[in-house]
Amino acid sequence: MSSPAPNTAAQARMSSGIEGLDEILDGGLDADRVYLVEGQPGSGKTTLALQFLLEGARQGERTLHICLSESGPELQLIAERHGWSLSGIELFDLSSSEASLDPDDELTVFQPSAVELSETTTGIIERIKAIKPTRVVFDSLSEMRIFAQSPLRYRRQIMALKHFFTTQRCTVLLLDDLSSQGGDVPLHSLAHGVVLLEQNPVDFGAERRRLRVIKMRGIQFKGGYHDFTIRRGGLEIYPRLIAAEHHKRFLGEFTQSGNGEMDALLGGGLERGTNALFIGPAGVGKSTLALTFAVAAANRGDHAVIFAFDEGRGTIDARAKAIGLDIEPLVAAGTLRIEQIDPAEMAPGEFAHLVRSSVERDQACIVVIDSLNGYLNAMPDERFLILQMHELLSYLSQMGVVAILLLAQHGLVGPMETPVDISYLSDAVLMLRYFEAEGRVRRALSVLKKRSGAHEDTIREYQLTSGGIRLGPPLTDFSGIFTGSPTYTGTQKPLMPKPSHD
Repeated sequence: MSSPAPNTAAQARMSSGIEGLDEILDGGLDADRVYLVEGQPGSGKTTLALQFLLEGARQGERTLHICLSESGPELQLIAERHGWSLSGIELFDLSSSEASLDPDDELTVFQPSAVELSETTTGIIERIKAIKPTRVVFDSLSEMRIFAQSPLRYRRQIMALKHFFTTQRCTVLLLDDLSSQGGDVPLHSLAHGVVLLEQNPVDFGAERRRLRVIKMRGIQFKGGYHDFTIRRGGLEIYPRLIAAEHHKRFLGEFTQSGNGEMDALLGGGLERGTNALFIGPAGVGKSTLALTFAVAAANRGDHAVIFAFDEGRGTIDARAKAIGLDIEPLVAAGTLRIEQIDPAEMAPGEFAHLVRSSVERDQACIVVIDSLNGYLNAMPDERFLILQMHELLSYLSQMGVVAILLLAQHGLVGPMETPVDISYLSDAVLMLRYFEAEGRVRRALSVLKKRSGAHEDTIREYQLTSGGIRLGPPLTDFSGIFTGSPTYTGTQKPLMPKPSHD
C-alpha cells in the first residue's frame, strides 16, 4: 500500500460516487488522473462507472461516457433498473448498431467505419475537446484491443490516450474485462490507480463479490479485499473493518441483566467494552439469557441489537413472552432492534458493516450475535472466522459496546464438541449445560472465566419460568455436573422444585 504525505485541503479529492469506495480511498480520487477498473464481465464495472459519472452530474460537472462495448440504449436500460436518469451524462456511442456478418470484413462485430483504430481514437479526441468533460468513462479497453490487433500498437495507443487525457484536465476511468490472457500487467504501470472487482461463486447461496485496490499513486488507501453487493441503486461497498481506526471514550460501568441473582453471579454484571461467550448445547437457554441483557438495556433507554442467524422474529417473540418479557414496545420505540441474518446471502464484510452501523449510527451499547454457528456458515474457511471475529470484537471493545456471542455445542448431554474455539478471545465465558437428576432433565450454569473482575465460581441450577430466569443454590454436593450424569454425595436436596407452570 502506498504511503504518501497526509492529505491536505490543497489536494482536492473527487468523490467516486460510492461512499464505501471513498472511505477505502481516504476521501476519494485525485482529480485529473487516469484510473483502471478491471474485472470479469458481470463484476460491476459499468455500474461503478455510472455512479462515478452520476456523482459528477450531481455536482454540475460535465461528464462523458464513451460506449464501445455497450450501446447507449443498453446503458439507459441499466440506469432505469437502478432508478437513475442519465440526462446529465453525455453518451458517445461508438458501438455497432448493425453487426456485419460478411466474411470478407476484417472484423465481424463492428461496422467497417469503426474498425480502424485511428478513426476511433480521432473521434474520441474530438468529442472530448468539444465538450471538455471533467469526468470520462472509457468502456471498454477490450474493444480497443481488438481494433489494435497487436499488443504493441494497443499499448502505444493507450499511452497516447493517457497523455492526451492529462492535457484536458479530466479524470478518466478505463474499464477492462480482463479478456487478454493473464491480464494486462503493463497497463497497470500506465494508470495512476488500479481497482479490481471480483465475482466468486460459492457452493451454496449467492455469489460473493469483493473489491481490491491494487495501486493508487499518492493516495493512502485501505488494502486487502472489501466485500460489496450490487443492488437497485448501485454498488454498496463495505470497507474492511480495521479496529485500530475506531476509538471512543467511555466509562467501564456494569451492564446488568435485570436479574439480581445473575448479576451477582457475574460479579455485578458485564462491563462495557467487554465481550461474553455463552456456550452450551441447543435449547439450553443461551438465547433467552442473552435476550434478558438486551431487554434490560432497552428498558434503561439504551440501544440494543440482536443479530439472529438461526431464528426468526416469531421465535424470539415467543421466547420473550415465555419468560414474561414484552419486547413489542421496545422494538416500536427503537431501543431494541432484531436483525434477521441469512448467512447464505450475506458476506462477512456486509455483516461487519451492519454491526458498525448499529454502533455508530444507532449508538448501540449491546450487540448480541446469535449464533456463531450461523456466522461460521457465512465464512468460506474457519481461519477467516477467527480473524474477522477478532477484529470485530476489538472494534466493539474500543467503542465501549458489550458484545454477547452465542455458540452451540454439538450434542445435548455428555461430552460436547465445539465447532470453533474462540474462548481465548472472550472476556467472559458462561457455560450452560443439561444434567440429569431425580429422573428429570435440568439445567446448570457457571461462569468459567471473567477477565475484568471477580465472579462467583459455583455451579448453579437455573430454570426458565414465566417470571424470568431463576437461579438455585450452588450445587455443592454434586460432582460431574458438566458430564451430564452427576454424582450426588450430600444429605440435603439443593435441587430446585419443579416450576408451577410446567
